[in-house]
Amino acid sequence: MYDSPLHAPVRLGALSLSNRFVMAPMTRSRSLPDGSPGSSARLYYTQRASAGLIITEGTVVSAEGVGGPGIPGLWSEAQVQGWKRITDAVHDAGSTIVTQLWHTGRASHPVFQPGGKTPVGPSPVAIDGLVFTDEGRVPFVTPRPLEIDEIQAVIVQFAQAGKNALAAGFDGVEVHAANGYLIDQFLQDSANRRTDRYGGSIENRARLLLEIVDGLIRTIGADRIGVRISPSSVFQDMADSDPEALFGYVTDELAARDLAYLHLVEPGIIGNDDHAAEPRPADTIDSAWARKRYPGGLIATGGYGHERAVHAVESGTVDAVGFGRDFIANPDLPERLARGAELREALRATFFGGDDRGYLDYPSLKAERLLAGLRAGSLEPVPGLELNSATPPNAWHLAWAQEEHTATQN
Repeated sequence: MYDSPLHAPVRLGALSLSNRFVMAPMTRSRSLPDGSPGSSARLYYTQRASAGLIITEGTVVSAEGVGGPGIPGLWSEAQVQGWKRITDAVHDAGSTIVTQLWHTGRASHPVFQPGGKTPVGPSPVAIDGLVFTDEGRVPFVTPRPLEIDEIQAVIVQFAQAGKNALAAGFDGVEVHAANGYLIDQFLQDSANRRTDRYGGSIENRARLLLEIVDGLIRTIGADRIGVRISPSSVFQDMADSDPEALFGYVTDELAARDLAYLHLVEPGIIGNDDHAAEPRPADTIDSAWARKRYPGGLIATGGYGHERAVHAVESGTVDAVGFGRDFIANPDLPERLARGAELREALRATFFGGDDRGYLDYPSLKAERLLAGLRAGSLEPVPGLELNSATPPNAWHLAWAQEEHTATQN
């Protein structure tokens, strides 16, 4: 076993990380109907508390922000208490955890909106594609443009969600300004056709993001805030006529606010996929580009293997590296990489929704060693579980996880 620069501690604002592995935010669509985190979420996050920083799945700031089934929120007391059980467990396991604050904007659908209303966006421009619902995939609808007073209400919702996040025990928040959701829709002129003070010029299109960040600064402090951007992603029809100018301005403005960190999605990542689209001007906006403009804490996510991540940290290009799918399939990812152990591959069919399969049942190295002991006959079967040497690894770990889950619930 060896320690790499990824295993060294780092401080990002008020966030103290025991290592530079970041569990990137990933939608898992397993929350309760009221928007509270699901019953298995506590164990899911605790299993992955070997990360120096956990960024939760996107957590919406209001009922109007919901854009899919099984999405958690942070606007009600029940949701706050549900997340409190998770943050307590993650802290007990030695990690730091922030929640990603989210509003899906035009990427929603009337089936998710209160009263079946039309989802909102900056302008009446629909996404060309399909949205996933409980009844399957259906076309996106044309959004209703937000009025000025409604924009102010959204800013307040983010600030209140930040306050709720601290009440829920989170160490901070990450503002989701990436991947074609509401804030990104205001930023990029393919979606923003407004002619008022929230549209037109780069300064106007960046106004919503900066006013949300400023509202959160007043509520929870700059050193507990991160912002995620994805300048090169074309996910959900995103594009801008001058991306370097736009994101240069955004980066400069965020740097002036002395936040905990900026979280950049590297070029080549499109939503939850890593198949690069046709080359576009924004492909130049990577972590090296950001580091030249952003002197504060910088996290980069997207396409990182171990060697590339080590080099990025050693060179000073980034302060920490986000891993997504690798953390799904390898809950003890830092230990696996330190030991040179084989990495498992995440099963896409179980990414969104479903039961504990593909959620809790990826085995840790400890689980694999115990199973090997069972098979070799050097260990007794686990008390209380009907397991033996013929039990497949994933089934063994699922049973173990469910037993642990039951114990914590009791």
